[in-house]
Amino acid sequence: KHGVGRIDHVENRLVGIKSREIYECPGAVTLLAAHKEIEDLTLVREVAHFKPIIENELSNLIYNALWFSPATQALIAYIKETQKVVNGTAKVKLYKGNAQVVARKSPNSLYDENLATYTSADTFDQDAAVGFIKLWGLPTKVYSEVQKNVE
Repeated sequence: KHGVGRIDHVENRLVGIKSREIYECPGAVTLLAAHKEIEDLTLVREVAHFKPIIENELSNLIYNALWFSPATQALIAYIKETQKVVNGTAKVKLYKGNAQVVARKSPNSLYDENLATYTSADTFDQDAAVGFIKLWGLPTKVYSEVQKNVE
């Protein structure tokens, strides 16, 4: 009804030929959108940033018929390990070709509103951020100063 999951794109085949592919996969697109939101709640930053790289490599191995490759098995093991904390529910709105997650919750959620509000009422010590910001920006500041003298 809403056209969610219609994919039309050009692929690069293993043998070097480009082919146009059209897929209809509303369930997969909807489930992946919901799952990604639950992962965003439950995975630490480093895992959340690295997992798409692993997924892409795993997809390439499988697409290229390397299911039984040791590399494939190693990447699957990584994905399985990351999913041990991923559970919860997501509410998805389907509209005009989009699957938009409008609510999500998990008993393993790492989101803490008291830490994330950036107001005077939050539990995060705002003064602790000042030193961190200065240290974090120091390499860029030094680079900028050096570049002024280069020109």
